[in-house]
Amino acid sequence: MLPVLLDLGFIKLYTFGIFLVLAFFWGAFFLWKNITLTSYKEDEVFDGLFFALFGGVFIGRLQYVMLHFEDFGYDVLRFFLINGYPGVGLTGFIFGFFLFILIFSTWRKIQFRRIVDYIIAPFFLALAVAKLGSFFSGTEIGTQTTFFISLAYPNFDGARHLTSLYESILYFLGSFWAYKLVRSIRRGNLYEGFNLIFFLWFFSFVTVIFDNIKAFRPMVRNMSFDLILGSLFLLTVSLYLIYYFRQSIWKSIRKGFSFSKRKK
Repeated sequence: MLPVLLDLGFIKLYTFGIFLVLAFFWGAFFLWKNITLTSYKEDEVFDGLFFALFGGVFIGRLQYVMLHFEDFGYDVLRFFLINGYPGVGLTGFIFGFFLFILIFSTWRKIQFRRIVDYIIAPFFLALAVAKLGSFFSGTEIGTQTTFFISLAYPNFDGARHLTSLYESILYFLGSFWAYKLVRSIRRGNLYEGFNLIFFLWFFSFVTVIFDNIKAFRPMVRNMSFDLILGSLFLLTVSLYLIYYFRQSIWKSIRKGFSFSKRKK
């Protein structure tokens, strides 16, 4: 792995930091392309983006500090010294990001359910690039495995799962599917805001399936915080989607049953 991309002596360029910058610019560019399909003002949307990023970092940092309180204690200064005490919780960042988008939308009298559909695909893309940075920099380590697709990390025993790479690939797919859903929403096949439902389901799904093969996980009473939260959201949103698409599911079951009877 390559934690430092370029070391010039007087300055170091960290791989993960570079990928975070790339994630921001690729996500912002894709968001701009999406916004051109709408009547929203670009400057207003990007004001909301920066406001949401601030909220995401703040809430994500708060989550990280609370889950690692033994390292921070009541020292408020450590909360702000991210370079000296690095760490931002991803689930907290996502919650803060969309919460502040909602606050900004309410403030500027923008329909949240409409604008959020155009944000999801760029957000997935940014997540995918950031996870790719985690893989190349070695900031996220998988558990030990004998699986043939694995990698040995410096200072860690045995071959490890490529967890962040797997997540990155799925988030790229999520970005593609979210973009397709925007087209369905614009045609009226799905209601406005459905992309956010898809995001919650897909992100929870990825979190749940890969949580057990991550080496370092935030724990609450010997249980993974991300697994608990992801499982609750995955179950809740899955039940909602089953209810929402119940007629289509029932029709597919009936067609499959009728087809099997005809074959007999």
